Amino acid sequence: MSSEPAIILLAHGSSDARWCETFEKLAGPTLESVPGSRIAYMELAQPSIDRVVSEGVNSGVRSFTIVPLFLAAGRHLRKDVPGMIREIENTHNVTITLAAPIGENPQLGDAIRDVVRQELSRRPE
Repeated sequence: MSSEPAIILLAHGSSDARWCETFEKLAGPTLESVPGSRIAYMELAQPSIDRVVSEGVNSGVRSFTIVPLFLAAGRHLRKDVPGMIREIENTHNVTITLAAPIGENPQLGDAIRDVVRQELSRRPE
């Protein structure tokens, strides 16, 4: 039985595979370096949160942390996702912690600044 919580990077989801590929690339460094981390989608794409939790439970994981790859906490993170979490906790008898959306972390602001500086440095003189 695993004692470490599994990390679930949660993206909204889209029926457009190109959209999902963007989030899978963003998640890549975490998935490669953080054991037990997975990406899941709230809707419109797979794997779902429920599927990732179910697979974790089958591997002995009982505790999960969801890190939303959202810029801000709108209706989905205030209402929809907490409702999904309650249902999944009851179904699988697990504990799920919902972290703040990634957009609330000041490091994301620094990363945006760095991207803007890179773009500006590419401008012809």
